[in-house]
Amino acid sequence: MRKILIVGAGHSGLHLAHGLLNHGYDVTVITGQSSKEIRTGRPSVTQVTFPTALDYERELHLDFWTGQAPRMTDFKIHLYPPGADPVALKGRTGKGDRYTVSIDRRIKMADWLEYFEDSGGKVVIHGVTLTDLDYFSRMFDLIVVAVGSGELGALFDADTSRFSGARPRVVAQANIYDVLPDPGESENIGWAASTADAGNMIFVPFLTTDGPCHSLFLGDKRGGPMDAWPDRPQPEEQWRRMQDLLRKYAPEYYERVRNAALVDGNSTLVEYFTPQVRNPVGVLPSGGLVLGIADVVITMDPFVGQGWNHSTRCARSYLKSIVEHGDRPFDEAFLSGAFERFWQYGLPVQRFAELQSTFWDQELPAHFQELLGAAASYPEIGDRWIQGWDYPPDYEDWLYDPELARAYLAEVAAAHDGRQ
Repeated sequence: MRKILIVGAGHSGLHLAHGLLNHGYDVTVITGQSSKEIRTGRPSVTQVTFPTALDYERELHLDFWTGQAPRMTDFKIHLYPPGADPVALKGRTGKGDRYTVSIDRRIKMADWLEYFEDSGGKVVIHGVTLTDLDYFSRMFDLIVVAVGSGELGALFDADTSRFSGARPRVVAQANIYDVLPDPGESENIGWAASTADAGNMIFVPFLTTDGPCHSLFLGDKRGGPMDAWPDRPQPEEQWRRMQDLLRKYAPEYYERVRNAALVDGNSTLVEYFTPQVRNPVGVLPSGGLVLGIADVVITMDPFVGQGWNHSTRCARSYLKSIVEHGDRPFDEAFLSGAFERFWQYGLPVQRFAELQSTFWDQELPAHFQELLGAAASYPEIGDRWIQGWDYPPDYEDWLYDPELARAYLAEVAAAHDGRQ
């Protein structure tokens, strides 16, 4: 039985661990936090689980919460152009009865870690150094690193040939009660916004240990108007500043949260990110090799909303590569090849992230404005736009290129004319 070590108990690492365990591998997860420490720790940046990622979780029996979580069947995007009225676009998050959820990472990772151990996986609660990894490389057939910070993260050099547009970002977030509903819409609709004058917002119904609430995320470039946290304010002060920013840059959002209150004293965070792509193979001091996974090697702007989608798909892709590899050695060719296989999906997602990050750097293209205008008449355009978050490579077939966009618009209009 092949022995595999996964370093880190995050989303991608635990998803891969469960998949490997189901295929009969001897799997060990080593993490610096116990499930209790994860469950009671600081919040993380809120992520959204889109329908396909939710399907993949169900395949591994990892969907424990959708009976309690608010189900987002619709999402609305607000665009705040410079010197003009805001534009709103609405669409369904999935086809048929499929839906999207957002679960507090603390619940999700703690439950997954406990379930992994209950299912026969080995869990070691301990910090890990490079010296430890050197030692472990003689004990395991493969080591997958799911920790992107510190000396372990430093194993993976930046790969500027794949992505050179690193733009440092800041995120402020709050989990809140007493949010007013979107007038005329479902109670559980998700909202997202992009402003020309400031940053971006994601505002979703959210499941915490204490039950449903809402999570509000503000993201901006470093030094931008929404980078208002240099003194690391206490939770209540951070929430006050967040409300002030919404009042100024996104009034519709402010109106929904003007009377909202923090869930508890552990409901806010401020984090800094630098989007980048790294080389997937890390070399240990002894010459041993390790494989980086998900956001260890591809870190995107959090506003893109691809964190859990990306982690799930990367873990699933690596699982396929490992299983198909059989009993052959996990050499450098395999490690590089496993990442290249995932990069076929990751590259279009990176292009999507690049578009989101540079959205207001120039005037919106004419075809883009035509799509936004047509979405008011043809709901399927809004649906496809929103459902692209589930599978961003679809945008390449209709959104980016003017000719493809206009061909799609003509196709939609012809279909409507044919039904009249």
